[in-house]
Amino acid sequence: MNGFLPELTADVCDRLRAAFERARYDADGVVELLGGQAHAALGRGEPELADRATRDAGHLGTLVRLFLLGGTEPDTAVRAALDPLPLEQAVAAGLLRTDGGAVRAGLDVRPHGDESGSWWVVSDLDSDHLGGPVPEDHVLGVGHASLSLIRATSRRPVGSLLDLGTGNGVQALHASRHARHITGTDVSERALRLAAATFRLNKVDVELRRGEWFAPVARRRFDQIVCNPPFVVGPPRVDYVYRDSGLAGDDASALVVRQLPAFLTDGGVGHVLASWLHVRGEDWTDRVTRWLPGGTDAWFVQRDIADPGLYVGTWLRDAGIDPRSPEGRAQSAAWLDWFAGARVEGIGFGFVTLRRLPEGAGAPTVVCEDLRQAYDDPLGGEAAAWLDRVAWLREHGADLLDTAFRVPDSVLLERVDEPGDEGWATTIRRLHRTEGPGWQHEVDEPVTALLAGCRGLLPLSDLLDLLSVAHGQDRAELERAALPVIRELVRHGMLVPAREENR
Repeated sequence: MNGFLPELTADVCDRLRAAFERARYDADGVVELLGGQAHAALGRGEPELADRATRDAGHLGTLVRLFLLGGTEPDTAVRAALDPLPLEQAVAAGLLRTDGGAVRAGLDVRPHGDESGSWWVVSDLDSDHLGGPVPEDHVLGVGHASLSLIRATSRRPVGSLLDLGTGNGVQALHASRHARHITGTDVSERALRLAAATFRLNKVDVELRRGEWFAPVARRRFDQIVCNPPFVVGPPRVDYVYRDSGLAGDDASALVVRQLPAFLTDGGVGHVLASWLHVRGEDWTDRVTRWLPGGTDAWFVQRDIADPGLYVGTWLRDAGIDPRSPEGRAQSAAWLDWFAGARVEGIGFGFVTLRRLPEGAGAPTVVCEDLRQAYDDPLGGEAAAWLDRVAWLREHGADLLDTAFRVPDSVLLERVDEPGDEGWATTIRRLHRTEGPGWQHEVDEPVTALLAGCRGLLPLSDLLDLLSVAHGQDRAELERAALPVIRELVRHGMLVPAREENR
């Protein structure tokens, strides 16, 4: 355990903010100082270029070396850079550490921004800066998982939002752009201390509560819930609070998905990062759909499947443990033995979007799919649009034949032709949505012909009549084959109702 609990009071945070603002220690200021190449190298864990860029950069250079590079700075330079925050007050709060006339960071405080501005996030120093494994109650910085959830969260205005397992508070910072009231919870007292410092430093008002899972907000409901839980799967133990739940396997992800909808208002939406086991003889989609309560729309998007051996090594290194060390070997053995005993062949990772349906709203939509192609755009906007599209299908599903559809301009038809005795023959017809997640669907010749007529003018029933006559196919058979494809294309934004599009 870290033992000492830092206490960045309102006075400390006010003075620290003033120092940061004066030095331009913010997202834009740091990028401008370092330049693109040095900033990218720093993100890869290569600090030398960044160090060179800061040498003649005054107070900003001192702060970058201190907090971002993990360097040791003279106390006179730090005093000047932190003014009006006295060095002694910063040390007492746990922000800095001193050794003679040298000063090092005691906490990680770094700029983090979005398209609208910049914040500062307070967390614990990582294993590189500590020079060894992190303590059990380590509070993680803004890592890849945090950024993934940020990008996968829809940003439509809401009245209330719950950040379940707030950690350093970064999800709540982003929520402050679109939520009127934010509640953050965490089981870790240390995490709540650092999150409170993050919020004070940025003048963001967040209600903080301590406790396990949903217990701190019992009998309350929220318009939106975001959760980056301790989703690392393996034996039921807690080596590190930020990654381990104490539950076996993927039970932590299952618990959140199972319980979250009960804490949503009608129509409320949840976004969760989750992991699930790929067990021999079991389809992962069957596994995750069993987690769902009734009356819940759910979209499971699998972004990656990790080999168990690679998975174990990755998380050991993340905690600062060398897999070759005796400790690393012992932990690897126990972890891999557990995977083998549970017949685990892989570990899936991805995003879960949930919506609580009002009573009487109809049957929920549950979709599990892979999105493992290269995709860098935020998924949050697509998640919100997916919920809109499945709601439209629920309301208009019986009227599809009376609806005029249109293929958006962003959807292209790709053909793969092979040479034959009678010339080129088309063997693959593939629809490709060129924006967003880049969905692709293989279609047959009748569906290709049907979609060619989807120009927003004729209802689907008329197009099926024409297709039946032109191809000499049974009209009822065409309808049975076409409607499931139409629904799937609508869900993926590759076919849009003409009247809805023109609103």
